[in-house]
Amino acid sequence: MKEKIEAALNKIRPALQADGGDVQLVSVKDGVVKLKLTGACGTCPMAQMTMRMGVERVLKEQVPEVKEVVAV
Repeated sequence: MKEKIEAALNKIRPALQADGGDVQLVSVKDGVVKLKLTGACGTCPMAQMTMRMGVERVLKEQVPEVKEVVAV
């Protein structure tokens, strides 16, 4: 499942990197994916919305085993 998540994140990364940020996979356990937004995304006031409406939505579409995405 970790490989599927990385593949999905690779589809999201160009959009984040265009704004000076990135996303890092921290861990995967029991369908809960822990991610860290880095760079400009780590301090952006819209980071929570990016995580929920962007990253989490795409991960759940691409990897049905994902139950929840948590920012760390």
